Amino acid sequence: MLKLQNISWVLPNGEKILDDVSLTVQKGKLTVVTGPNGGGKTSLAKIIAGLEKPTSGRIFLDGEDITKLDTTMRAKKGISYAFQQPVRFKGLSVRDLLELSAGEKLKESDYCELLGSVGLCAHDYIDREVNSSLSGGEIKRIEIATVLARNTRLSVFDEPEAGIDLWSFSGLIDVFQKQKQSGERSMLVISHQERILQIADEIIVIANGKVRTTGTKEQVLPSLLEGEKVNQCPLGKEV
Repeated sequence: MLKLQNISWVLPNGEKILDDVSLTVQKGKLTVVTGPNGGGKTSLAKIIAGLEKPTSGRIFLDGEDITKLDTTMRAKKGISYAFQQPVRFKGLSVRDLLELSAGEKLKESDYCELLGSVGLCAHDYIDREVNSSLSGGEIKRIEIATVLARNTRLSVFDEPEAGIDLWSFSGLIDVFQKQKQSGERSMLVISHQERILQIADEIIVIANGKVRTTGTKEQVLPSLLEGEKVNQCPLGKEV
């Protein structure tokens, strides 16, 4: 279980990005964070992964205070993070990257399962270099596969739908459903996509750096969809 207590993050110029954010990601559950663009969602994900340090507040993973741990230590503790815009690795093949993520040699069937789950054929991609020859959508799917390969306690996905075609997106939904059914891995997904919101166990709405709404999809989703129909933001204010 991941627990954030009163997390705030203020930039050196005084701009407040996150303001007293508290939330919980339950073990084995899929929590989706959504809200207006620029509301602090990606910043929150980076703070959970250890890429940024909060100005105040505390972060707990299964009861352990990890607030002061860096990205490497958090990864060792069991937190995976998929960037909104993935990093490319010149000189590293997809095979290398998946094995580094898994921490062991993999079987051919493992490559097929991991890459197939994100809509890629292992035969076509396993020995390709993770560089500029790959499109944005391809590199995004490969990164998601590396997160799945790590099999960590908590996986954080920042807009996993970005750059993915409709067929691959359907496969990604199936992956999330499978992870949920296992009941072992927690997932935090930053997304605006209705199909991802529809499979969430809990939805958290963040706007202007604050948690505005939190609850089950049955409690939160109807108001989000209704606001969209009348051209409103998730807070119910016309835009």
